[in-house]
Amino acid sequence: MGIPSELRHYWAQKTLANQNLNQNEGVRAGVKAAVITCVATAVPTLTAVRVIPWAKANLNYTAQALIISAASIAAYFITVDKTILECARRNAHYNKRD
Repeated sequence: MGIPSELRHYWAQKTLANQNLNQNEGVRAGVKAAVITCVATAVPTLTAVRVIPWAKANLNYTAQALIISAASIAAYFITVDKTILECARRNAHYNKRD
């Protein structure tokens, strides 16, 4: 006795569809977070380079780009990870014992 092949196939397809939806939702949330973080770090970084003498002397274009891109990449991956885990928890089926 086991799980009938039709039921197993249906369950596997449903699981794969949920995983794809979770990944898509995570990527969407990650891109939004990365764009917001990019703007939120670009404005102060570029302002500081024009106003603060130390930043003007020490932060070249490569350093400015590195600061902005590092923050954006970190925001993207953290948000994607959190969103996918949240979706997985939401879709999990727990057997509650009384």
